[in-house]
Amino acid sequence: MISRMLRMTSIALTLARYRLDELLVALPPLRFARAVRLLPWGRRGVRDLPRGRRLRRALQELGPIYVKFGQILSTRRDLLPHDIAEELAGLQDDVPPFPAEMARAAVASELGKPVDELFAEFENEALASASIAQVHGARLEGGERVVVKIVRPGIERQIRKDLELLHALARLTRRYHPEGDRIRPDDIVSEFERVIERELDMQAEAANASLLRHNFEHSADLYIPAIHWRYTASSVLVMERVDGVPVKDIAELERRGVDLERLAQRGIRVFYTQAFRDNLFHADMHPGNILIDTTDPADPTYIALDFGIVESLPEADLHYLGENFMALFNRDYRRVAELHVEAGWLPSDTRIDELEAAIRTVGEPNFTRPLEEVSFAELIIALFSVARRFKLTLQPQLVMFQKTLLNIEGMARSLFPRLNMWDIAKPELEAILAERYGLPRTARRLARELPNWLSRSPEIPGLVHDYLERAGSGQLRTRIDSEDLEKLASELGRQNRRLPGAVFAAGLLVSGAVLAGYQVAPLWEGYSLPAGLAILGGLVLGWRTWR
Repeated sequence: MISRMLRMTSIALTLARYRLDELLVALPPLRFARAVRLLPWGRRGVRDLPRGRRLRRALQELGPIYVKFGQILSTRRDLLPHDIAEELAGLQDDVPPFPAEMARAAVASELGKPVDELFAEFENEALASASIAQVHGARLEGGERVVVKIVRPGIERQIRKDLELLHALARLTRRYHPEGDRIRPDDIVSEFERVIERELDMQAEAANASLLRHNFEHSADLYIPAIHWRYTASSVLVMERVDGVPVKDIAELERRGVDLERLAQRGIRVFYTQAFRDNLFHADMHPGNILIDTTDPADPTYIALDFGIVESLPEADLHYLGENFMALFNRDYRRVAELHVEAGWLPSDTRIDELEAAIRTVGEPNFTRPLEEVSFAELIIALFSVARRFKLTLQPQLVMFQKTLLNIEGMARSLFPRLNMWDIAKPELEAILAERYGLPRTARRLARELPNWLSRSPEIPGLVHDYLERAGSGQLRTRIDSEDLEKLASELGRQNRRLPGAVFAAGLLVSGAVLAGYQVAPLWEGYSLPAGLAILGGLVLGWRTWR
């Protein structure tokens, strides 16, 4: 408790030094920290900086876990102001590497053998280092080049402590901040906890990579490095080492003569294929996780890295999301409104005409501009923001979908600014949906389910006959098994048993009060004895009834 209070105080002081008063003024336990900004050792030159930049600097000073939290927070563009989301999206998860001796010891402990027995070579200098893990180059006995990803020793315990503190701060914010219910800070921290727990599990990350590799096994669009399962465990992952040009190094891509327009179009196709064909998409496709294979500059291929955050959607949500996209492409705003209600994202009593008008207000201005200037991702985010006024409820997977769409579109436009998203995305999505929900695939799905249905079909006539017979004879009963209903029935019974005693006690108290009101002598003189007995009896009976 003391360490948590000290850390909370440290966070409050850091926020105050960066003049983030709006994050403190609504939290009574932290209000004292506002005075820190007046002290001479407070951060100078930050008063005039935008609030998003001040928050980004504060998170960087607080440490790598808070940087990671800021990155996840930046995905909540449905909740955060645009300026803050943009700044937080620029947070870099780079931290100093831990010593090579610790890395070797962690690998040996996890895999049960010394590093020199596992690998022909192991590079002591880390290739990359982040808050959760760091990567070392190595070579297997057969000569194959690999990378070894190692979870940072002791990070799980530190994350647990930081998560407890973040949950405490979230509860304070929700309780005291004037917009706590709208921001839903506790939901954001829970989402961060879910993401970071998956990033700590190297076997889960390896499984994500393996499945994505299977989905794109024969594709020239995306390459996924192979996993070496023999050397992979819960905190160590060994993967094929691949070379490529970072996607953000546009100058080098241009120097190598890469067809940037084709590359940008391919990136959009990769995302729609992952999301709508496979329902399994890499949800952390920022430029630092993507390389480009430029072996054939006219036909470049994406190389994906870091598979800690891979998402899928419930089948119903995936269907409604695809239909929403198609309705937007066709400017059918009423259908967009209807789909939001049909999907269960909005209450069933939502006024479709009002929602349609609100969506039209957001969507229609975009079609007055050249389509290469229109951001489809920003339109989707604006659409969900409008729907929030109608009590929209979104699952975390949908939020990650928005974030990934935004990342992919931003990356594609950085490669080729004149990219027309609509001309690429619409035919791609039409083809995927036609294949996914068309007759051939539906027939194959029915064929798969048919043996299961046939195995149970002999029982159906007997069940139907039994149901109709019982219904006709009046023996059919509806049974509800519910612990909550049992508790409710018990409570109602208890209250009913209390009711006569409570009424009688109240009657005695009222009678005593009326009798006392007509007396002028004190009780102890005996003139008000009936009133006193009535009041005393009412109190005793009331106490026993309450017990």
